[in-house]
Amino acid sequence: MKYYLLLGTLIICVNSFAQVDTTQLKSLYDRCLDFSEDKIDSIHYYADYISKEAHLLQFNKGNVLSLRLKGIYEDLSNNYEKAIEYYLQSLEAARLIRAPEYEMAALSDLAIAYFAIREPERAKEFYLQAAEISEQDGKIPSLINTYNNLAVIYTQLKQYDSSHILLNKAVQLGRNLERQGKISLSSTYNNLGNLYFKEKKFDEALPYFWQNLVRHNNDGDYAGLWTARLNLADIYIEKHQFDSATKYALSAMELAQQLDSKSKEADSYSILAKLYEYQGKFNKAYEYIKKWYSLDTAILHGDTYKTIAALQERFHAGEREAENRLLSEKIEKETIRTRELTLVAVGLAIIGVLIAIGFVIKRNAHRRLQETNDLIIQQNQKLSELNYEKNSLISIVSHDLNTPFATIQIWGQVMKNDADRLSPEQQKAMARILQAGLYGERLIRQILDVEREDIGGHKLQLEKFDLRAFAEEMADNFKPMAEKKNISLHAVASGKRLFILSDRYLVGRICENLLSNAIKYTPQGKNVWISIHDEHDHLGIKVRDEGVGIDKEELPFLFSKYSKISSRPTDGESSNGLGLSIVKRIVEEINGRITCESQIGVGSVFTVLLKK
Repeated sequence: MKYYLLLGTLIICVNSFAQVDTTQLKSLYDRCLDFSEDKIDSIHYYADYISKEAHLLQFNKGNVLSLRLKGIYEDLSNNYEKAIEYYLQSLEAARLIRAPEYEMAALSDLAIAYFAIREPERAKEFYLQAAEISEQDGKIPSLINTYNNLAVIYTQLKQYDSSHILLNKAVQLGRNLERQGKISLSSTYNNLGNLYFKEKKFDEALPYFWQNLVRHNNDGDYAGLWTARLNLADIYIEKHQFDSATKYALSAMELAQQLDSKSKEADSYSILAKLYEYQGKFNKAYEYIKKWYSLDTAILHGDTYKTIAALQERFHAGEREAENRLLSEKIEKETIRTRELTLVAVGLAIIGVLIAIGFVIKRNAHRRLQETNDLIIQQNQKLSELNYEKNSLISIVSHDLNTPFATIQIWGQVMKNDADRLSPEQQKAMARILQAGLYGERLIRQILDVEREDIGGHKLQLEKFDLRAFAEEMADNFKPMAEKKNISLHAVASGKRLFILSDRYLVGRICENLLSNAIKYTPQGKNVWISIHDEHDHLGIKVRDEGVGIDKEELPFLFSKYSKISSRPTDGESSNGLGLSIVKRIVEEINGRITCESQIGVGSVFTVLLKK
C-alpha cells in the first residue's frame, strides 16, 4: 500500500522591505526544495553558496536554510547519519533565532529521516513536537499535514486507534476548507483507506480508494491517480478479485511509465508480482520481482553498494593524491627550468652570441631534455604500478565479496530443493534471498567490467594518419546504426588531407563514444554531423546533433564518472553514465582537451582538440 508522508515545504514570505539579495537567497532555497534526485550535487553547491552570501549580507536565517539543504543532500544520498546531524543543527539554529516555521520544518525532516531508517518511535517523537508547534500556530493546513504524518507512523506501529483519531481530526478540520476549494483531503482519505487495509477491513477501505480515483481523474493529478490505481489493485488482490486487480495494476504501470517515474514503476512491478503470486503464476511473479529489484536499488543492495563505493572512493582518493604530487613536482621543475633559461638569455645578451657558449647551452639543453625524458619514464612506471595496485584491490574486493554471495546461493539452493516443507511466504522469502545473491554477484561483475572498460593496459602507439579520411571511415561504420532511427549522418571536412601524430586506436574510441551518444540522444528523422577542422597547432573533431540537449546546470558534471543526467536516449537505448568519463580520460591521455556546448531541445556540440 502507498502512504502519503507529507514534507511540509514551508514557503515563508520575506518582508517586502528586505534587501533584494536576501529575497533572492530565499527564492533559491525554495527552488532547491523542488529539485529531483538527479540534481543532488546542485543542492550541496547551493547550500554552500547560500551560507557564504548570507554571511556577507548578515542574513541570520541563511545558516538555517544552508544546514537544511545540506541535510536534504545527505538524505537523498542515503547517508542518513550525516543527514540527521545536519537536521539537528538546523533545528538548533532555528530555535536560536526563534523561527517556529523553520523549527517545524527541521522536526519534520528528522521524523522523515528516522522513518526511512525504520525507527518509527523516534519519528513519532519529532512529529509530536511538530504537532505541538502547529497547534500553537493555529494554521489548519499545517496541522492537517502533521496529523496525517503522525497517523502514518501510528499505522506502522500498529496503533490503529490512535491513527483513526488523528485522521478523523484531519477530516473535521479540513472539510469546510475543502468545500471552499482551498485544500484537498485526498491524502487523508488515502491514509484512511490504508489504515482499514492494515486492519484487513477491505470493504471499509475500498470506498476511500474509489473516492480518490474519481477525484484525481477529474483534477488531472496523475501522481495521485497512480496511487489510487495501485491501492485498488492491492485491495482487489486481497479480495481475490483478480480481474479487477489486473485491470488496475496494469493501468498503474502504464501511468508510472507515462510519468517516467522509476520509483512508481518499481512499486507497480511489486504489485504485479504479488498479483501473479496469489494466482499461483510463480514464473510471471518471479519475472516482475526481478524487474522490481532492478529498479528498487535502495532496498536491494544498500549496504553492499556502500561498502564497494567506500573502497572505490578510498582508492580514487589515493590516486588523486598521487596525481597532485606528480603535478607539483612537474611545476617545480618547470619553474627551475624557466629560471635557468632566463639567466642564459641574459648571459647571451651581455657576452654575445659566441659559438663556444652556444655549444655549451646546446649541450646543457640536451642534458635537461634527457633528464626530462628520464623523469617521464619514471613517472609512467609509477603510474603503471598504481594501475596494477588498483586492479589488485578490485580483484581482492570482488573475491572477498563473492564468497558470501556464493554461500548464500549454495544454502539457498539446498533449502529450495526441500521447498515442499516451506510455507508459501517462506518460499517467497527464499526466492528473494536467491535473487539478492544473484544481484550481488552481478553487481561485482559490473564493477570489474567498468574498470576494464577504462583505458586499461593499452600501450600508447603513435602513428601519423589522415584525420579527415579517418572521420569519414568512422561515419561509414555508424551509418547502419543511424539508419535504424532514420537519422542522417554527415561527415564534413575540407578537401585537403589533415595529418596528425597520435594513437589511432584511442582516437577511434573517442569518435565511437561521441557518435554513439549523438545517435542515442537524437530523435528519429534528425541529423548528426562529424567534422574535422584545422586550428593552428591543433586539429579539431566536432560531433554535432539535433538531439534532446543537456541542462546547463548538468554540464559541469557531464564528464564525471558514474554521472547520470536528466536527458534520456530517445529510443529506449541503455546508458550507464560512463562513456563520456572514459572519453575525457582518453583525450587527456593523448594530451588533448574536450568541451561541450548544449541547449535543451536544440542539440549538443562536442569538440575535441588534439595537438598535431
